Amino acid sequence: MSRRTERVSDLLRDEISNLVRNELQDPRLAGLVTITDVDVSPDLRRADTYVSVLGSDEERASTMEALEHARPFIKRELSRRLKLRYTPDVRFVSDKSIERAQAVTDILRRTAAERGESL
Repeated sequence: MSRRTERVSDLLRDEISNLVRNELQDPRLAGLVTITDVDVSPDLRRADTYVSVLGSDEERASTMEALEHARPFIKRELSRRLKLRYTPDVRFVSDKSIERAQAVTDILRRTAAERGESL
């Protein structure tokens, strides 16, 4: 990843996070929503946005549906806020890495508790 795509990825992650947190008023946004990463294509025309939702499977599905519905609004706001030649097409991808990390931590804690150790 080039330095430019890295900077654009960071900028997009911050802006999309702000938009989701402050601008979207969709009641389908449930659970704790976190934008974990944005992967921008080399030509800066596509941005895969990884979203972690802490909550039930239903909350995750409704949140992803709400984000998909808000894609045109998010793209329009990004084009207004950012000074880029092309505003990337944002695509949302469910990211379950935080949930997997929490599950591993829970297993380690249980194992440590069974052994009488503390983490």
